[in-house]
Amino acid sequence: MAPRLPLLYSYRRCPYAMRARMALLVAGVAFDAHEIVLRDKPAAMLERSPKGTVPVLVLPEGNVLEQSLDIMRWAWSAQDPDGWWSRAQGADNLALLSLCDGPFKHHLDRTKYPERHEGSDPVLHRVQAMDTLLRPLEGRLARAAQLGGDTPCATDLAIFPFVRQFAAVDPPWFSAQPLPALKNWLSNWLEHPLFTVAMARLPTGNVVRFPSIA
Repeated sequence: MAPRLPLLYSYRRCPYAMRARMALLVAGVAFDAHEIVLRDKPAAMLERSPKGTVPVLVLPEGNVLEQSLDIMRWAWSAQDPDGWWSRAQGADNLALLSLCDGPFKHHLDRTKYPERHEGSDPVLHRVQAMDTLLRPLEGRLARAAQLGGDTPCATDLAIFPFVRQFAAVDPPWFSAQPLPALKNWLSNWLEHPLFTVAMARLPTGNVVRFPSIA
């Protein structure tokens, strides 16, 4: 009998789930996936993770990882020969990730979903999102092609899905912004084979073997 694989509860469009899927794929970790329906979350997932948000990774021995960054860290815990995780641990990259998951996500949510946040001004939050993260990213990417330097690291994978989400709120407006390095970085990731595989459409409500990038 084949050994059990890690089981990832995921939702295709969730940026946290995207970063987890991409990390598992890059690290060469084979896994099964359960694409959830947000309005009908599986009981088995809620039993393992009552918080009810994705991603959730159930390891073969039964341990549960409930946070996307923990899943990314675990993905490279066995081996990281190309330094995807280790190169992401520099102070500059950790600071960018903290901005992404903290204040930028705050402004992103209020730009994309102002109706969910009473009194929010989406135009103001859009400007604040730019100042909080996108301009610092532009500065970094003007000096190097990736946040990992010449080659990408886990920080690129962790931040890209959120920049993608922001850019998709108002594509014509984003296209007009003076962010050439950032837009080139985003375009390259959107066209990357890794992202294509990570965004594979899966049947909902069933456990399936996730495609490999090999």
